[in-house]
Amino acid sequence: MTRPLNIAYSPCPNDTFVFDALAHGRVPGAPELAVTFADIDITNGMAERGEFDVLKVSYAVLPWVLKEYALLPCGGALGRGCGPLVLTREPGAAADLAGKTVAVPSERSTAYLLFRLWAAAEVPGGVGEIVVLPFHEIMPAVRDGKVDAGLVIHEARFTYQNYGLSCLADMGEHWEHTTGLPIPLGAIIAKRSLGEGALRGLAAAIRSSVLMAWDDPEASRPYVLEHAQEMDPKVADQHIGLYVNEFTADLGEDGYAAVRGLLTRAAAEGLVPPLGRDALSFV
Repeated sequence: MTRPLNIAYSPCPNDTFVFDALAHGRVPGAPELAVTFADIDITNGMAERGEFDVLKVSYAVLPWVLKEYALLPCGGALGRGCGPLVLTREPGAAADLAGKTVAVPSERSTAYLLFRLWAAAEVPGGVGEIVVLPFHEIMPAVRDGKVDAGLVIHEARFTYQNYGLSCLADMGEHWEHTTGLPIPLGAIIAKRSLGEGALRGLAAAIRSSVLMAWDDPEASRPYVLEHAQEMDPKVADQHIGLYVNEFTADLGEDGYAAVRGLLTRAAAEGLVPPLGRDALSFV
């Protein structure tokens, strides 16, 4: 009997929406999954330690893990108009961040790479101290004056006004304006040791799970809301609408160009190791 594949992804609505059918055995012929929920900063570390068969990680972590893991061409999060935001207590300009303390959810996240590329272009002299905080603590820390600014992701796009905060800059707008490409956020990776056949089968199963979720969105709603951490159902729907799109079903030419573009620029700034020529190739 084949053992279940150990998979870890976040409890965020986009991930539970994408994996609902697959995790609950509704995709014919798909491998069985043993699911662990973990925020992406945790899954990035899991990938670097090679701990799971399949993981949702930040695209930013790929240069450290692609020797052991393959990037799957589906299931992840890329898009337009969905980039991380820099939030402050008062409205201001990018130059105001010079030398200031900024809270970020991870230094191995796509959001952080986008932020560093933006800051290199827009903040003369650069920002000051970088403080890593759990995602849910960042907006309260900015509101309470514990840090000068915060880099936020996901549903914070829709809720930061509830904390009385202002959006200083949209990292996605900067990325799209300078590259014309979608924003690469979260990737699905799987161990190369599973073998070419298993990897192709897994990718097909994930794509089927995505298509099934689109065909019958109500089927996934209990799973989404169960893990949405008391999120308003309307915010959960906005979250899914923003992060689950054509790139989730298939990275395609633009998706791969976005990933390669981000990691090449980041490597040029010394933020990540350079990619090998065929590092992004799928089996």
